[in-house]
Amino acid sequence: MRGKKVIVIGAGFGGLSAAALLARDGFDVLVLEKNEQPGGRARVWKKDGFVFDMGPSWYLMPDVFDRFFKIFNRKTDDYYKLLRLNPNYRVFFGGPKTVDVPADRPGIDALFDSLEQDGSTKLAKYLDVAKYQYDIAMNEFMYREYKTIFDFFNWTIITKGPQLKIFESFDKFAGRYFSSDEIRKILEYTVVFLGGSPDNTPGLYSIMSHVDFDLGVWYPCGGLGMLVQGFTRLAREHGVRFEFNTPVRKINVTNGHAAGVMTDKGDLRADIVLVNADYHHAETELLDAAFSNYPERYWQKKKMGPSAFLIYLGLRRKVPHLLHHNLYLDDSWHEHFHSIFVEPAWPDNPSYYVCCPSKTDGSVAPAGSENIFILVPVAPGIEDADTIREKYYDKTISHLEKLINYNLRDHIVVRRTFAHNDFKEAYNAYKGTALGMSHTLLQTAVFRPSHQSKKVKNLFYTGSYNHPGIGVPMVIISSQIVSDQIRKIYG
Repeated sequence: MRGKKVIVIGAGFGGLSAAALLARDGFDVLVLEKNEQPGGRARVWKKDGFVFDMGPSWYLMPDVFDRFFKIFNRKTDDYYKLLRLNPNYRVFFGGPKTVDVPADRPGIDALFDSLEQDGSTKLAKYLDVAKYQYDIAMNEFMYREYKTIFDFFNWTIITKGPQLKIFESFDKFAGRYFSSDEIRKILEYTVVFLGGSPDNTPGLYSIMSHVDFDLGVWYPCGGLGMLVQGFTRLAREHGVRFEFNTPVRKINVTNGHAAGVMTDKGDLRADIVLVNADYHHAETELLDAAFSNYPERYWQKKKMGPSAFLIYLGLRRKVPHLLHHNLYLDDSWHEHFHSIFVEPAWPDNPSYYVCCPSKTDGSVAPAGSENIFILVPVAPGIEDADTIREKYYDKTISHLEKLINYNLRDHIVVRRTFAHNDFKEAYNAYKGTALGMSHTLLQTAVFRPSHQSKKVKNLFYTGSYNHPGIGVPMVIISSQIVSDQIRKIYG
């Protein structure tokens, strides 16, 4: 193992975490990144004193980060400082109703009692199940590799599957406990960030309610970009080298082995290649067809997670009526999901998310200014053009202005939009997805693309397409799984 050369393609969280783990194990690791900075979708954009997290903005599942850094005898506190948000977030419903979801359990209980009779009693039962699911998932499912269907349908799944709600939709599961439309929306909003809808995501993902209410919503001071800096520094401390502005054009395969990669700067040799780039791009563009496990016809049958219409705004005034995290959940909630997963189209009355980190952190905007990030989930693969963006930008800003009763346009000094074409150009994202492959039952665990190529022995993958799936914590777990595989094979 000592001295074996590993090339990691992509410096997203999957590439950064895997690179650090492999370097710690004694491999000689080089990370190649097509963009000018690490982070992948978690890149940072700076403009006129504003610092924008371009992608992830929620810090959830702190135990996953703690467990990762503990491998290196480190703590998260060694690399970034965390602040627990309170309230967790604000929810605007379709009408005038607005609620803040507190960080403390008594406050959450009071909120649920105000939304439904005996709401707190029902919540206690619901969260008991969610915690049970979370503990089982983290201890028995998440950190495991699934190579065959028999690995998935093992005795634990057979005996505990019904309790884990693997074979029941999230929406149906939540409906067993609550009749309140508002409560169900609060519980189910997280599935959007998991790339699914309440109707097609397994009830197992109610674990996110435990994550939300019991483990808390946190913020790394300086933004999610501080995580990228922390993971990059950890990797460098263990000897990982980086080359930016270096897109990989091809994975060179000789006698069934990945011999290295082709770049614009020349060919680079490797003993092992680990891909953190878009899985579809790697399989259909970087590999010759003879070495691809998943040809184009495979991908055409898969349900992809949403893309996103993103708006980055810098305002020279403070904006009232917003918290750090804000969700607008429209009355036509199900119609929005229909427009993403059933009949792809730009939604007429979308729900959306607004992040205003300057409410918490003065370092992300000039004094007296506001940093705003807006995310509208939209179907992958639909048309993206300047005229469509401008129309949707006006639609979204007008709605938000009415929602918070504040004129935003007159105070905007920085503005940028980001959508399908940008996801394709920046990340080679299949169909312009912002997330990856959705979390349906038949796209869970063994049904997700493999961590190891079946045709190229020393070719591996990590990221949101693999098990366990979408989200920064899931990607970090994916890298722990694949780095364990590599260590067992080569060390």
